[in-house]
Amino acid sequence: SIESLSAREREVLQLIAEGHTNTAIAGKLTLSVRTVEAHRARIMAKLRIRSQAELVRFAVQQGLVEP
Repeated sequence: SIESLSAREREVLQLIAEGHTNTAIAGKLTLSVRTVEAHRARIMAKLRIRSQAELVRFAVQQGLVEP
């Protein structure tokens, strides 16, 4: 569930769902691309999500982004 994510993970999830690349997210949040990739992997593991599409669908359902 969304509560299992840290504030930073929620932020990364929102940017992913908005369609930003790992590189763009890294630039926006002043992180390395590898850190963004690690956040993405952790988010997907915590939510038991296996694809980008599922990740975006989850973010929309949670109201993080507009459909």
